[in-house]
Amino acid sequence: MHYPLNPDIHNDDVQQEPIRAGFGRGLKAAGEADTNVVALCADLTDSTQMHLFKAAFPERFIEMGVAEQNLVTVASGLARAGKVPFTSSYAAFSPGRNWEQIRTTIALNDMPVKVIGSHAGVSVGPDGATHQMLEDIALMRALPNMIVLAPGDSIEAEKATRAIAENGKPSYMRLAREKTPIFSTTESPFEIGKAYVLREGHDVSLLGTGTMTYQMLVAAELLEAKGISAQVVHVPTIKPLDEETILASVRKTGRAVTAEEAQITGGFGAAITELLSEKLPMPVYRVGMRDRFGESGAPNELLHHFGLDGAAIAATTKEFIERMPRYHQ
Repeated sequence: MHYPLNPDIHNDDVQQEPIRAGFGRGLKAAGEADTNVVALCADLTDSTQMHLFKAAFPERFIEMGVAEQNLVTVASGLARAGKVPFTSSYAAFSPGRNWEQIRTTIALNDMPVKVIGSHAGVSVGPDGATHQMLEDIALMRALPNMIVLAPGDSIEAEKATRAIAENGKPSYMRLAREKTPIFSTTESPFEIGKAYVLREGHDVSLLGTGTMTYQMLVAAELLEAKGISAQVVHVPTIKPLDEETILASVRKTGRAVTAEEAQITGGFGAAITELLSEKLPMPVYRVGMRDRFGESGAPNELLHHFGLDGAAIAATTKEFIERMPRYHQ
């Protein structure tokens, strides 16, 4: 499937916007399309970009206050009554604080509540380790019935928000805080459960999700200068995985590197290795947070410090390729 890319992705002045801004626009659009869409927030309306929905549909917005457990349980009740509830908070609090309520009232009952976890990853920046949610992918993909998404930029977040409003399933979507480069376009496809090849290559598959897909594109450009051909695959749906696209890529390249702004234990990279161990065993290197918490600092400084920027991923990938032979089925 052809995937139109922003032609300015490798320019220094590439357009940037917070991914959460796309969620805000998408939620307002979903509310316009369906009067059953309602929104609940835990005292972070502006930060999570829910204010656009609140301004447009005040009668369908509920401010829950700092009560994350109540946030999702009330949402589950609204879903049982036929509504399409969206809940938003920082990911450190939802699902970080209220995972048991999400498990019992939403996932167990298969209620179509949309849990939006904003300010995820180390790129939250100076707020530090307490607010840098890194474990949410592992927490949420372990839940039966739960869809798990990590859109790569604000344009895709807008599309993903409208998609989960219509999917009739419990869904979790993680969002970054800071401005990030926009690599997609309004014409780029998005469908829940689909992955997309953004760049062709034959030496290694670079599988990225969320903010890390842009860094994979940067890494692929740097690797090409070193004679390494990297295929970049964007995986915005972590659960369910697009097994067909992922397996086709790694079958072609024989090696894979995954990247996520999250713990690699139980996270996106773990989901890929689980898939490959059952369907097509081969060498995989997981880029992400390796059993440690974040720190306080500027977002780009932290990405570099933890080896999550394009230059660091390129160097890691080059070393991995040099020591790891390609898999031959």
